[in-house]
Amino acid sequence: MLIRVLILAGLAYLLYRVLKGTFGTQEKIDRRRSDGVIDEMVQDQHCKTYVPRREAVRRVIKGREYFFCGKACADKFERELRE
Repeated sequence: MLIRVLILAGLAYLLYRVLKGTFGTQEKIDRRRSDGVIDEMVQDQHCKTYVPRREAVRRVIKGREYFFCGKACADKFERELRE
């Protein structure tokens, strides 16, 4: 009798895992990406806040790449460098 209960419990658990894997709503992370980074935070050079790299405004100034939270900060930073 105890062996039947253990076998049924094991089968129920396996069924649960199969159904969870098939119908799960969790988003899978693709770890095969070449850079291995999901999203990197970069610091705005003007206001010093951190923004996700993919959302940052990028500017190349004097051969160096800078990241900003928005166009306004990028413009202010460029003006300050010229002065």
